[in-house]
Amino acid sequence: MLTLYYASGTCALASLIALEESGLAFETKKLSFANGEQRSPDYLKINPKGRVPALVTDRGVLTETPAILGFIAESAPTAKLAPLGDAFEMARLQSFNSYLCSTVHVNHAHRRRGSRWADEPAALEAMKAKVPQNMADCFTLIEKTMFKGRWVMGETYSLADPYLFVMTDWLPADGVDPARFAKVSDHHARMLQRPAVQRALAFDRG
Repeated sequence: MLTLYYASGTCALASLIALEESGLAFETKKLSFANGEQRSPDYLKINPKGRVPALVTDRGVLTETPAILGFIAESAPTAKLAPLGDAFEMARLQSFNSYLCSTVHVNHAHRRRGSRWADEPAALEAMKAKVPQNMADCFTLIEKTMFKGRWVMGETYSLADPYLFVMTDWLPADGVDPARFAKVSDHHARMLQRPAVQRALAFDRG
């Protein structure tokens, strides 16, 4: 049994959607960031980073969304969530997810988590002010150069799709109108029709 440690409104939603798609047996434990549960001694024993997601497996704990998504795909090959066995296509998928993790998510985090990078109030406000432009620039690049078909990788749904869905969901709060991006908006609408996404969102918002 896998156990996903989760918090509402976070990138952990991508891992939850992937688990729902995979057919793997899992349970979910929801943390309250508002109550600081991610910093509790019990959770820090599981993930010393104090963040989500964390996936407890029979071989140990995995953290970081791209790693967890990759593990899910490898553990449920019949779900066909990744181009397993094709080294180039797998690397292309990981390249996209790495961009979301290392660049898009970091740009988003400057709005509410600026204290990770600076202490001065003026610096924090400057970071917040830059978020709409940075996020729009990221999604312009995704819209123009990264989509390869109906889904991110082409005509086949993959791990890249739930991860992009999460980031798209953040755009309005980041001061960006998703309607500016036709492919991204269409992708988001189609994701909402998937039963696995609906189940994950019900848990996220419940």
